[in-house]
Amino acid sequence: MELIMPPKKKRSVKKIIRNILIAIALIALYTWTFVSIDIRWERIFSQQTINNFGRVIPQLFSPDWSAFPKVMGLMWQTLQMAYTGTLLAAILAIPFGFFAASNMVKNKVLNNLSKGALNGIRAFPELVLALMFVAAVGPRPFAGVLAIAIGSIGMLGKLYSEVIESIDMHVVEALQANGANRIQVLFYGVLPQIIPEFLSYAIYRFEIDVRASTILGIIGAGGIGTLITISIANRKWDEVGMILLVIIVVVTIIDTISAQIRKRIV
Repeated sequence: MELIMPPKKKRSVKKIIRNILIAIALIALYTWTFVSIDIRWERIFSQQTINNFGRVIPQLFSPDWSAFPKVMGLMWQTLQMAYTGTLLAAILAIPFGFFAASNMVKNKVLNNLSKGALNGIRAFPELVLALMFVAAVGPRPFAGVLAIAIGSIGMLGKLYSEVIESIDMHVVEALQANGANRIQVLFYGVLPQIIPEFLSYAIYRFEIDVRASTILGIIGAGGIGTLITISIANRKWDEVGMILLVIIVVVTIIDTISAQIRKRIV
């Protein structure tokens, strides 16, 4: 029995021209990007750069194990900063999420104000917030906690509002039809649907904040970033290698554990 294959679809001329134009546009965009940022290729591949790499890279891969206790102490402080900041953000983002959810608050003005506030918060990087709080409260871990907390509210508040808007409103309507008041509707109709995803997003944000908090110490907000700045300034590249090794191991462990927790929650 002879098999009859379906006829191959011929590409139209319009699609071919469109693909060519897209390719030309992408090539032009990348070309413009590389030209505009003024990359000095001769300096990248100069003998001095190669010598610097040859001196620094081997020391990075030969970590100073004598610095391990000091590095772990500051890494623990970094984790404390990230946890405290994320916990504050996870709590403070809840009212923002409810006010920004159109199915919970019918007032358009309040909805738009809440969404605008969340957008405004997300526009500020943690480094900018940390600089502001370092100037306000001084160079200490508390400044890093505040920067992480405020910076995380924007992301968590938006995600919370999207979770709330996606709940099954039939459950809420059924409770209201049976005479439940607002508190009962909240506790029995809304919270059971949103708590698992709220916890999942908070844990995911904690992963992000651990990475962010390692950088905040560079500008005086405490944590292991402070040691990174000191080690680089003193050209202690073997100590920097120890710091990077600890950061990689700790972040990998946290990512693995949090991924399992989020999988079980959701």
